[in-house]
Amino acid sequence: MSFAAMTPRQFTWSFITMSLIVVGSNVLVQYPINHWLTWGALSYPVSFLVTDLLNRRFGPQAARRVAYIGFAAALIISVWVASPRIALASGLAFLLAQLTDIYVFNRLRHQHWWRAPFIGGAAGATLDTAVFFSVAFAGTGIHWEALLLGDLAVKLVVNCVMLAPFRALMWNLARPTA
Repeated sequence: MSFAAMTPRQFTWSFITMSLIVVGSNVLVQYPINHWLTWGALSYPVSFLVTDLLNRRFGPQAARRVAYIGFAAALIISVWVASPRIALASGLAFLLAQLTDIYVFNRLRHQHWWRAPFIGGAAGATLDTAVFFSVAFAGTGIHWEALLLGDLAVKLVVNCVMLAPFRALMWNLARPTA
């Protein structure tokens, strides 16, 4: 299978978008909505939409490249806007989750249009949530287990909602760029 080549401009916008989503989510995860949910659960699943669109258009290698560079940039910026522990937890969770999503998406890419983003996003969100909350909050006295379950539930719902923009945007991905 051949994929379109990513231009430097497309790469730059992709990595900036990914970095903004991750940094924003790292700030928002520090603000609980209630005892079982943080604001970060609403923003972070959009990162899987970005990864899946990149994977669909440019292939898994390009998606991994954006994930690696986005990871590094977000980690550096997150140290300043969030605590170092949140930044470390986020970076580790992000990288593992994005690579899992890319792998699963690529394995399922030839099935029904919704399977790859749905299953890849769910696998990534589950891994991300488990790694992030256990690294960020274990031993802190914060009741992170309830936050983990609430955030995961919302991330899985948002993952389902992201299928609509994925479907709408994937039609444009097939068009050649000028």
